[in-house]
Amino acid sequence: MATVLSVSGSPFASSRTGRLLRHLDQRLIAQGHEVIPLDVRTVPAEALLGADFRHPAIAEAAELFARADGVLIGTPIYKASYSGVLKALLDLLPQYALTGKTVLPLATGGSSAHVLAIDYALRPVLNSMGAAHIVQGWFTLDKDITVGEDGSLTVAPPTAEALGHVVDQFSAALDRAPALAAAS
Repeated sequence: MATVLSVSGSPFASSRTGRLLRHLDQRLIAQGHEVIPLDVRTVPAEALLGADFRHPAIAEAAELFARADGVLIGTPIYKASYSGVLKALLDLLPQYALTGKTVLPLATGGSSAHVLAIDYALRPVLNSMGAAHIVQGWFTLDKDITVGEDGSLTVAPPTAEALGHVVDQFSAALDRAPALAAAS
């Protein structure tokens, strides 16, 4: 099976975005994939904001991207775009860090007015980084994600069903990728 890098672009440890990604990671693991979580907020701010390409944490992140067959990228949407911390990391990766990779973009936000941010803000960047295949992304409203006092996550049933379908499509694309690469 494939190795998936699951990247949370939220600047907050308690974010719905990060919790949702870790929830979806479990579905990918159950399907036989190896999942490596990466919370961009854990990358030192001085490396990100100082554009320190040689910082060990940036080198490690670049290595994780290089090692992955697929990348699941989740971000909260702020002012109709993906998070600044995610942008800072993507800017420091090699130009074609996603070459040959299957990518699933996911976003969360407070208003359906931001639903197109995946296609108009995030997808062009992922494409410019050489992604071989960007599967259909998904936008989840904050109100459809509930975090319990114990940290448990509940996703509204219609949203959970849709997310399950999107993740399954990503998984199937990952499974097809080696055959497609061999045929070309």
